[in-house]
Amino acid sequence: MTDTTHTHAAAAEQAPQFPMQRAEGCPFDPPPGLLALRELGPLVKVRLFDDSTPWLVTRHADQKSVLADPRFSADINHPGYPKQAPVKGRVRLSLPGMDDPDHARLRRMISGAFSVKRVEAMRPAIQELVDGFIDRLLAGPKPVDLVEALALPVPSLVICELLGVPYEDHDFFQTNSKIIILRSSSLDERMAAQQKLIEYLDGLIGKKLATPEDDLLSALAERVRNGELPRQEAAELGVLLLLGGHETTSNMIALGTLLLLEYPEQLERLRTNDDPQLVVSAVEELLRYLTVAHTGRRRVALEDVDIAGQTVRAGEGVIMPSDVANRDPEAFPDPGRLDIERSARHHQAFGAGTHHCLGQPLARLELQVVYGTLYRRIPTLRLATDLGKIPFKHDGFIYGVHELPVTW
Repeated sequence: MTDTTHTHAAAAEQAPQFPMQRAEGCPFDPPPGLLALRELGPLVKVRLFDDSTPWLVTRHADQKSVLADPRFSADINHPGYPKQAPVKGRVRLSLPGMDDPDHARLRRMISGAFSVKRVEAMRPAIQELVDGFIDRLLAGPKPVDLVEALALPVPSLVICELLGVPYEDHDFFQTNSKIIILRSSSLDERMAAQQKLIEYLDGLIGKKLATPEDDLLSALAERVRNGELPRQEAAELGVLLLLGGHETTSNMIALGTLLLLEYPEQLERLRTNDDPQLVVSAVEELLRYLTVAHTGRRRVALEDVDIAGQTVRAGEGVIMPSDVANRDPEAFPDPGRLDIERSARHHQAFGAGTHHCLGQPLARLELQVVYGTLYRRIPTLRLATDLGKIPFKHDGFIYGVHELPVTW
């Protein structure tokens, strides 16, 4: 064994494992071990599943700086990139894991559909959709699983409408998306689920080529027809949009509701205040506090870069866990306190830089409509079980709850 191998093995042995476990009884907070790393310094080595030891950036300002720095690559296939799970061959389905110019080229093709103006025009339709689901909740039996009754179908229907995906296929794409985002899924299971979704979206692209409609998949199909976009790439982009469009927002709806039920005074302020800006600020604070994308945004250094006095060498991986950034006291005074009136818009729930979440205007709108409607229409909403019996998604790349039994 060479000296270099000895050094690597020693570093892997000493570095704490990432991701870390949350404390029992504290399901809304980041793992205490993760928060403790901030006390060790702005950059700390951690150990991944493959014994690689990338740097973990612990502070909000430093994370934002790295995410905006072109000297760090988002290319998931670049040597040294700190992967979240085992992979085989080149990784597909990876717009967030691409560098410019390819990233910018693909992003430009779809960004118009998620512009603030375009999304805001969807508000009346989303409001009608949410009211319809709440009508059915009130007319149906109690208790009910809020995930299946509201949190999952609302964003699924919205992204299906935007893309032009038949909602009647939701069982198929939701089942396979769950396999992809489960850390416990095997490599073969994850790759099989990805392939099923790619083939499904490829079939839809074929239909849009034959019979275009007014939706985003038809727009992508037109680019395929014009030779601007390979059909395979269009299908993979469609899968990313379908998964990203329902998984994170669904988890935020359910987890945010659970959190508010645990903070009744905050819920009462949200429910009884007529200022729409309070709903807006509540959404931002809940995004900050919960941070459902909890396994960190990842980069690899293309050259030696100094971060807060520490040199990150070319080829070394860097992880920016948003949940730690969103609990940074330098960015958010008293960060462990939930305050729906806090000015929290600068949170890192959607990332930063050129790779910031493309769908954030739509996610914000959906959350504003749900949080601004559900608790007013069902003022006596409450948990139908003990908090300790709620099944949290500790095993997923996206955090949330598997189910949320509620009554009123």
